[in-house]
Amino acid sequence: ARHTGPPDGGWGWMIVAGCFLVTICTRAVTRCISIFFVEFQAYFGQDYARTAWIHSIVDCATMLCAPLGSLISNHVSCQVGIMLGGLLASTGLILSSFATSLEHLYLSLGVLTGLGFALCYSPAIAMVGKYFNKRKALAYGIAMSGSGIGTFILAPVVQLLIEQFSWRGALLILGGFVLNLCVCGALMRPISLKEERKTAPEFLEQDYVPETEKQDLKRMFICSPLIKLWPHECLCYCSWKEYDFLLMPGFMVLAVSVLFMAYGCSPLFVYLVPYALSVGVSHHQAAFLMSILGVIDIVGNITFGWLTDRRCLKKHRYFCYLFAVGMDGLCCLFLPVLQSFPLLVPFSFTFGYFDGAYVTLIPVMTADVVGTSLLSSALGVVYFLHAIPYLVSPPVAGWLVDTTGSYTASFLLCGFSMIFSSALLCFARLAKKIKRTHLRSLTGNTALKQHIWTNGAIAYSVTAELDQKDVEFLAVDTISFSNR
Repeated sequence: ARHTGPPDGGWGWMIVAGCFLVTICTRAVTRCISIFFVEFQAYFGQDYARTAWIHSIVDCATMLCAPLGSLISNHVSCQVGIMLGGLLASTGLILSSFATSLEHLYLSLGVLTGLGFALCYSPAIAMVGKYFNKRKALAYGIAMSGSGIGTFILAPVVQLLIEQFSWRGALLILGGFVLNLCVCGALMRPISLKEERKTAPEFLEQDYVPETEKQDLKRMFICSPLIKLWPHECLCYCSWKEYDFLLMPGFMVLAVSVLFMAYGCSPLFVYLVPYALSVGVSHHQAAFLMSILGVIDIVGNITFGWLTDRRCLKKHRYFCYLFAVGMDGLCCLFLPVLQSFPLLVPFSFTFGYFDGAYVTLIPVMTADVVGTSLLSSALGVVYFLHAIPYLVSPPVAGWLVDTTGSYTASFLLCGFSMIFSSALLCFARLAKKIKRTHLRSLTGNTALKQHIWTNGAIAYSVTAELDQKDVEFLAVDTISFSNR
């Protein structure tokens, strides 16, 4: 289908529904693997650290292979990638039901299922960004709430399946359930935007296009006439340009903060159930804590998505994101003193809400930094950066539990890691604000106002990230408009 811009509706809501089901079948199933933790530990007779590698590997493989999912989506088809991922993930879960050792689970449940999830997750999320612009945060909130509602439903269901059919039967049934990813892939109808085919002069006449997308189209305009002359060189050039956002200062800061955020959030989903059991909470109550966390995660997804689409907060989505990450960090710091079910319930409410909030804003912030045309590649990199923290943090937390005999050190390390991630983003924004203020004092407020008045909405979008290059570009743009 061809559109002059993101349709913000129509088939886009089917894309949202498909992404919603993808997050249920990937992130919610991954979270529910923690319910198998005690079963695996008892059956194979291993310690916390070795057992935690199962959850670490599936999370790591999902994020580590995210760029592969983006590559297949960009160069083959989003539909093919998601369907292939569904088949791989289902095969991994089914093979895991026949496991005879932890090493078997590392390969089947960890590597194979994680690879399947990777081929589905980032392409589905990127498709939502292509279909929505004005209501992007709300669309992402609904789509990614699948992680929360899936956890809410699956946590007690998985516990019941384990009791009725043992952990082997539960994994076999989950393998059949995950085949629904193939249905989700069929919904991902490709979209071709008119803006992606505009020449540079036509593009400059647009009333409102973010600076990042403007630069993307300029590169395409320069590259297109060279394809016939030097196809291989141009292909390499354009392939590199898909990832030149890696050198953007804004993206580099976001990437570093994601590393610390991912380290802090992962162990909580692995150890919440074991921790609750260790302080005397029953198995059903512990599973219910995961359900609470999941359903409140939905509220965080949708309400934060809706709120940050409002005019009053749209310009402050950056601070909403770092606030949500910081609040989750504070929750982790207080967790060691919560040693009863009535105290753990408010924790699940608070942590779940802010977890849903910042998860919703990750793709929105990424799109704000790199633009829509590079969103699939950028999301692949962002989720790739989750891989190493997801791989390392649960075993490290397990080692701390085995060494100290307590969960306190593990939860404190998680809390401080997330708070540092939030503080890093805050300091980066303050530094940028100081730089922008200094730049205005050098260029003069009068000249700057003239640039903004001349270019209308374009200048309004650019001044959020104004630096010396932006001022020069606006000046050139002013001359080009005056000559028309």
